[in-house]
Amino acid sequence: MLDITSFIANGPVILDGGWGTQLQQRGLEVGAHPDLWNLTAPEQVEQVAQAYVEAGSQVILTNTFGATKFTLQRHGYGDKVAEVNRVGVEISKRATSGTPAKVFASMGPTGVMLMMGEVKPEQLYEAFREQASALATVGADAIVVETMSDPAEAELAVKAAKTTGLPVAVSLVFDSGKNLDRTMMGTTPEQAVQRMTDAGADIIGSNCGQGIDGFIPICRRMRAVTTLPLWMKANAGLPEIVDGSTVYRQLPEVFAEKAYELVEAGANFIGGCCGTSPDFIRALVGSIQPNL
Repeated sequence: MLDITSFIANGPVILDGGWGTQLQQRGLEVGAHPDLWNLTAPEQVEQVAQAYVEAGSQVILTNTFGATKFTLQRHGYGDKVAEVNRVGVEISKRATSGTPAKVFASMGPTGVMLMMGEVKPEQLYEAFREQASALATVGADAIVVETMSDPAEAELAVKAAKTTGLPVAVSLVFDSGKNLDRTMMGTTPEQAVQRMTDAGADIIGSNCGQGIDGFIPICRRMRAVTTLPLWMKANAGLPEIVDGSTVYRQLPEVFAEKAYELVEAGANFIGGCCGTSPDFIRALVGSIQPNL
């Protein structure tokens, strides 16, 4: 099993960047479900993972962000949970083969709301447990529960993922409140750390929601209340809509310059989310590693 303490011992671990836009560049239609490409276009999915390995990512995620029963059912593939997840891990493992890079299998939100009574907690837990079990069977090194806006859903996902025996990271979205320092449910970074620690998370952090400048105070606040490793994946700035398309204008070099402030704030894992690419990871490697 991956020893997280040893893994981060030599300084911040470089994560990968965004996947969605990279898949779209390879032909994924806007609105199509990316995870299904594990079955229909595995070569293109592997190209994304391989590009991040070549850029210097030490952790590669999997194309399984939306591969719970609930998300796959909406696309007519509710009976393919095990297959989509297993193949997703196999693709990323092929891309990392022969390298030191590790595979952290991705689990994202289901899209159904606990607080609205759309689903019962035990149903969500079972959906996450089913996904986590499939991810673990083919050799993922760890699981990351990511892009979570509802801490209650995140707790269920973490507890389900922990049943595999793998290390579990959890990453929440802070994009609400006047300072963009709360989740959609009003949870602060300090409250999130406490809840996710109690749920059993081995790594805690944030992704998506805003640009890297906003992640620095969030990271600092989390570090003040925990000794657990911290995971940070910011967007490439704030999105703009240009001719109906979402555009992120922040340059990789600017993103990477700010990343060292995340190191100083206590981040142990640093990568990118929406709008970032292998160019961002190369810039991160060049910015962070020479300073270690």
